[in-house]
Amino acid sequence: MSSEIGPDPATSTPARGPRPRALPDRILMGPGPSNCYPEVTAALGYPIVGHLDPEFLECLDDTGNRLRCAFQTTNLLTFPLSGTGSAGMEASFVNLVEPGDQVVVGVNGLFGERMCEVAHRAGAVVTRVDAPWGVPIDPERLLDAHPSPKVIALVHAETSTGVRNEIGDLARGKGDALLLVDAVTSLGGIEVAADSWGVDIAYSGTQKCLGVPPGLAPLTLSARAQERLVPRCQSWYLDLRLIAGYVESGTRVYHHTAPVTMVRALHAGLGVLIDEGLEATWARHAACGRLLQDGLEALGFTLFAPEGHRLPELTTVWVPERGFPSGLDEPEVRERLLRLYSIEIGNGVGEFAGRVWRIGCMGHTARERNVIMLLQALEELTGMGAA
Repeated sequence: MSSEIGPDPATSTPARGPRPRALPDRILMGPGPSNCYPEVTAALGYPIVGHLDPEFLECLDDTGNRLRCAFQTTNLLTFPLSGTGSAGMEASFVNLVEPGDQVVVGVNGLFGERMCEVAHRAGAVVTRVDAPWGVPIDPERLLDAHPSPKVIALVHAETSTGVRNEIGDLARGKGDALLLVDAVTSLGGIEVAADSWGVDIAYSGTQKCLGVPPGLAPLTLSARAQERLVPRCQSWYLDLRLIAGYVESGTRVYHHTAPVTMVRALHAGLGVLIDEGLEATWARHAACGRLLQDGLEALGFTLFAPEGHRLPELTTVWVPERGFPSGLDEPEVRERLLRLYSIEIGNGVGEFAGRVWRIGCMGHTARERNVIMLLQALEELTGMGAA
């Protein structure tokens, strides 16, 4: 007699769902992730080994060496933290800040706001130094905001606005404060000079200018920062004292299972960066950013970030208030870019959602051919630039 409640699970074959649909190759020109370097894609297919395998530990140590090159630092504690860039932000604050500590944060975009939120949750007394979104933070205002903060924190490349904040001018006046820098969108795309800028702790992300999938947060700590780590971190998983026991060569005290495949991918991406050369990589990003920004202005678009502080790797541009000559609205243009041309660009955030686009040229995506293809597609879809 047939059952009315379905097949007997003891005798039936497990159901198989539909096969994953093959996606077309995307040209990722949003605020991240970017397209992976081919060497990174190849590394993702390497056989998995254990996180205590000597071969992997050698790769982990060399990844730290390559990150020192990228950050331009000699900091011993420089390694890929398990987690995305936001994990790097949280690890930085919860390892340096105890309840009642004074923290100064520069805020001119979404990620400065997020720094304030994370610092508040760690119990800090936060002094905000605000500037309008799209306007760079004056370093003197940060230095004058509090007489003796424990930490001064600033986003180097504000992904929400495409604005670069100056870091180097903070070192001379920071006094005993620790300088904490978000380098998520800057590392590998523009100069990051941790040692010469007096940066005490900096974190980044793999999915931007390093041309690696999201999943790791490159992080570096100065000796000053290591000496001033809180005695008992609020987070066990992000406790840098514990993690240092695993990532520092010669100790290897088990902490958590490292994402071995992602570390291998980052190792490969950093290899591309070093083989090309830091200055050559920065120059490639600068050339693509200039080509994109000049091309957008030639079509009749207005750039959002001010001249002199525009990021080459992340361009922000106003969407015309009166709409596009083609009659398409803002979401339709982005949808057709993705569907017809397989090009992704990013929407604005906060009050600028639907009013600003964020267009990335980062990592392997930072190629002139991609910029030219995007400009031609935008001209066809929007009718901008038509005589």
